[in-house]
Amino acid sequence: MAGGVGSRFWPMSRQSMPKQFLDILGTGKSFIRHTYERFAKIIPDKNFLVVTNIKYKKLVLEHIPEIKPEQVLAEPVGRNTAPCIAYAAWKLKKTNPNASMVVTPADHLILNEDEFRNVIKECIEFAGKEDIMMTIGIKPNRPDTGYGYIQIDNKTPQPNEHIYKVKTFTEKPNSEMAQIFVDSGEFFWNSGIFIWKVSTIMKAMEQFLPEMHHQFRSIEQFYNTDEEQSHIEQIYPECRNISIDFGIMEKATNVYVRCSDFGWSDIGTWNSLYQYSQKDDSGNVINKNCITYNTERCIIKNENDSLTVIEGLKDYIVINSGGVLMICPKDKEQDVKKFVDDVKFKTGDKYI
Repeated sequence: MAGGVGSRFWPMSRQSMPKQFLDILGTGKSFIRHTYERFAKIIPDKNFLVVTNIKYKKLVLEHIPEIKPEQVLAEPVGRNTAPCIAYAAWKLKKTNPNASMVVTPADHLILNEDEFRNVIKECIEFAGKEDIMMTIGIKPNRPDTGYGYIQIDNKTPQPNEHIYKVKTFTEKPNSEMAQIFVDSGEFFWNSGIFIWKVSTIMKAMEQFLPEMHHQFRSIEQFYNTDEEQSHIEQIYPECRNISIDFGIMEKATNVYVRCSDFGWSDIGTWNSLYQYSQKDDSGNVINKNCITYNTERCIIKNENDSLTVIEGLKDYIVINSGGVLMICPKDKEQDVKKFVDDVKFKTGDKYI
């Protein structure tokens, strides 16, 4: 899934070049390239599908030249994750109705990739034998309020020591509730990675999102043909804007979670990027062309040839990118989306 605009990483992430195509981590590779390479060791190139906005199709093929244009599914408009997954599932059903399906965002960080691949293979094997839907839960190391949580069912017999039936999904909690979740030992972060058979997710779509199921079924004869895109452009704007979590996972009773700990982060905010980036002796994350004095625990990124000189800042985000200089306290980063809205209102799309 590679269709998001990554607005929380503005002003680096723009509508023309969103987060998944950026090397925000400074590794020399974009998020989507890392995601492809992570899976390419266990999945053949011909089995990849990338769902993205139609305006990013060319970018996807530039970052993953190993796949063919027909493997990039182009959404005419963004409609959250349920339609995105439905589209991919129908394509797979036409190709191989017995296929298993791994759904992953294109912009996550995985530190222990070998362990990650072992978990994925285990989930594919388990979900391939049963009529179940699986998600991957991450063992929390702090009461983070930016993630959804999955509560495990301790009373139902486990298939193995790491796989539990899901009891509840909970959206992003407040700090007090997040602490209770972590202390209980029953809650795991929701990674947004899913594993199931195509037939299983189809059955769930028909049960919980029947209108959407009908919309994609109505053009079944056109998948994998030259007419596919024109019919997708007809039905997609009419699809309900809903996540797979709200639409299916929170309602279904056949959901299991594989509890894991392989160094995962969705790198969804500047603070999470700060957490996983290399720091200097003052705790600053600095990329280039910056001189600092008495400055501590800041993240400073200068994306042009100008020089940035900073004196006396502590716990700030300073981003100079694409004609925009943003200076914001780290504890106010939730206001970035508000900044984007205000900038769009006052200046149009030039800086968005």
